[in-house]
Amino acid sequence: MQFALLCYHSQAQTSCLSDEDEAAMMARVRAAEDKIRTKARIGPSLRLKPTTAAHFVKAGDDPMVVDGPYAETKEQLLGFWIIECDTLDEAIEAGKHLAREREVGGIEVRPLLAFNP
Repeated sequence: MQFALLCYHSQAQTSCLSDEDEAAMMARVRAAEDKIRTKARIGPSLRLKPTTAAHFVKAGDDPMVVDGPYAETKEQLLGFWIIECDTLDEAIEAGKHLAREREVGGIEVRPLLAFNP
C-alpha cells in the first residue's frame, strides 16, 4: 500500500532558520528517513515552495485563479514523502519517526489511491 506522509509546520518559523539550523533540521529528517527505510520503501520526498508562490484554481464552470496562500492557518503543508509499506500501522510508525524530529506541526498519514499507476 502507498501512503503520503504530509509535513505540516509553521512556514514563518522555517523561513527564519539560519543555514546551520536548516542543515541540522535536514540531518534529523534524513536520520528519520533511514529509520523508515528499515520497514518501508520510501519514494520521493518533496519540499514545497512557500505558500506565497502558490496559486489556487477555484472549482466551477469558469475557474478563477487566486494567488496563494488560500488557507489562513498557523501551519502549512510544507512537503511530503511517498512511502510503500504493508499496513497502515507501519505507515503511522513511519510518520512517528518524522514527527519526533519536530517541535511544532506534525505529520499527516494518508493512504493513496493510484489513478495512473
